[in-house]
Amino acid sequence: NNNMSNNNNNNMSNNNNNNMSNNINNNENNNDNNNNKFHFCIDRGGTFTDVHCILPSGQHVVRKLLSDDPSHYPDAPTEGIRRVLAEFSSSSAQESESKVSTKHIGSIRMGTTVATNALLERDGSPMALFITKGFRHLLDIGTQARPQIFDLTCKKPSLLYQEVVEIDERVTLNEYYEDDEKSTTEDSIELAKGLTDETVRILKKPDPDVVRAKLVELRTRGIDSLAICLMHSYTFADHEVLIGDIAKEVGFPGQISLSHQIMPMVKIVSRAHTTCASAYLTPKITAYLDGFLQGFADDGLVSGKVPLTFIQSDGGLSPYHSFGG
Repeated sequence: NNNMSNNNNNNMSNNNNNNMSNNINNNENNNDNNNNKFHFCIDRGGTFTDVHCILPSGQHVVRKLLSDDPSHYPDAPTEGIRRVLAEFSSSSAQESESKVSTKHIGSIRMGTTVATNALLERDGSPMALFITKGFRHLLDIGTQARPQIFDLTCKKPSLLYQEVVEIDERVTLNEYYEDDEKSTTEDSIELAKGLTDETVRILKKPDPDVVRAKLVELRTRGIDSLAICLMHSYTFADHEVLIGDIAKEVGFPGQISLSHQIMPMVKIVSRAHTTCASAYLTPKITAYLDGFLQGFADDGLVSGKVPLTFIQSDGGLSPYHSFGG
């Protein structure tokens, strides 16, 4: 028995050592493979694009080119990557007309002002705001906060949406319900548990047929994107989900942004502004990403083999497939 136990312990020890050795070797191989790659950090501005690259040798190089030069290349970041690879890669140089291979690329990190420029120039997707009935002018009124309260010539920035659609729905928090006869009407009111563990009173559900008719009408008027922001949807999102599902069935080609997904916070003014920005800008960003990815010869970026991340307004990096307005 002792001999069997010793043999088992030795075998387990050998297996553990082999596994550790294999893991170390795999990590070393991954590090070696990563170190033999080109790592790009790109700043695509409105006028110039700066391409910074760490070469496999550890050397840092920077290339600068015009962000828009359609007579020479379709996309500046892709062209910058192609030029660096053509100059420093041991493989044959790539022609300017050809697509770029990702086999020598270790990672791409990019910052772009595509969304910022679209916001400043009001060049986003035609969009409409869906909001609870009675709150049509909520974003126009805002919070009444003024950076310079005594400036008599101040101008409010224009709103992003072209249309506002009021949805006849209502949800309130049970704890703050204003009806003095709440106790006598409890049996006739549907209650539900919200995401924040608060009890909500469903006073009015949206009519799917009415919602569908409004959505179809918007499509005929050229609206491509939707921002859906309802009262208390941060805790009870069912009504937003219903409208979003019908919008997908109707077929909106742009972005359908639901506020409880974009910014699940209590304050509806901030939540609605952020949701509008998402619906307005995401189609622009998506179109740019699609064009950027088309400049590569393989699926290295799409499959995730080569990490492609974009810097966000909070300073963090987002994978390209979740990067939006």
